[in-house]
Amino acid sequence: MVEGFADNWTVIAIGGAVGLLVIGGMFIASYLLAPRQSSERGRIPYECGIETPPFSWSRTNIRYYVFGLAFLIFDVEAVFLFPWTVIFLEAAAAVFYEMLIFLGILMFGLTYAWRKGALSWK
Repeated sequence: MVEGFADNWTVIAIGGAVGLLVIGGMFIASYLLAPRQSSERGRIPYECGIETPPFSWSRTNIRYYVFGLAFLIFDVEAVFLFPWTVIFLEAAAAVFYEMLIFLGILMFGLTYAWRKGALSWK
């Protein structure tokens, strides 16, 4: 057995227990401190006080979906960058150039989306 193995699991167990206690404490505090008064207006789906219009079909601009997809792409890029940074100093030089190619492709995509106006809210 690896030396210190039990100590590592003890720290994880203590951290998990503390996390669960903090979350439970927040739920209890929220239950005790939350206001209890309810009104007819407070039960509408959007509690901003504005009456909701009746349901009707509406068109959503495709730009919002493109913006969301661009965000998702660059979010996934961050997932690939973190492991690369961990092994960067021990890896061969080819790993550095592979990441440069990957980042270059992403920068090309960002530039393309920017030039096409996909990143503006107008």
